[in-house]
Amino acid sequence: MSFEQSARPVALITGVGRTVGIGAGIATRLAASGWDVGFTYWTPYDERMAWGAEAGAPETIRKALVGEGAAVAAVEADLVETETPARVFDEVESRLGNVTALVMCHCESVDSGLLDTTVASFDRHFAVNARASWLLIREYGRRFRGAHGTGRIIALTSDHVVGNLPYGASKGALDRITLAAARELAHLGVTANVINPGPIDTGWMPDDLKATCAEHTPLGRLGTPRDTADLVQFLCSPQGGWINGQLLKSDGGISA
Repeated sequence: MSFEQSARPVALITGVGRTVGIGAGIATRLAASGWDVGFTYWTPYDERMAWGAEAGAPETIRKALVGEGAAVAAVEADLVETETPARVFDEVESRLGNVTALVMCHCESVDSGLLDTTVASFDRHFAVNARASWLLIREYGRRFRGAHGTGRIIALTSDHVVGNLPYGASKGALDRITLAAARELAHLGVTANVINPGPIDTGWMPDDLKATCAEHTPLGRLGTPRDTADLVQFLCSPQGGWINGQLLKSDGGISA
């Protein structure tokens, strides 16, 4: 079945646990543009972070996507566990059908530097940000059944390393794993790209950091989840099919 013939292709989006998050923004944008959506969330991660868990967020997100006309499958998923990626694909496929686009927004992100990062924290960051991403891409590649040129893999990354060593280092590994898919999955006609969204205001930034990031961004503001979601939607469209194997900076110019 060709991209044009499929009424609503399926996107699997990881890390959609907060209504204000980038993942939720991407899910909403894709649902509005004609995609069915499977998404993962892991509430225990939010519970141990400074922002805390958002009560009822997965159900709120699910209802919003249904309101955009999408069929939805929400899957609670601890990506530290090596069997989780296959289980996620099993659940999404059984409820929605074959996955056309894999969008990876999940992460482990706990601030620590060279001198105070623990081995356990380092290992957990790599398990979630790098290993789980590889296993998700591997599962996607093994199962992809779409027409040549329709498949999409997109990962969100970061260049923040100083004071955030295990996060930044594991995101660097994620970059290379994802970009390798542009070559290794070429026989499937799947594109693979990485997006660095820059500083996005999803409610976690203290006011002083917001001010600093806005000051150093040529456009004079922070990014929003919609800014990233618009790029993801374009990459997932037929018009975005010639962009492949790229690390795209969609950051308002803060890296310039």
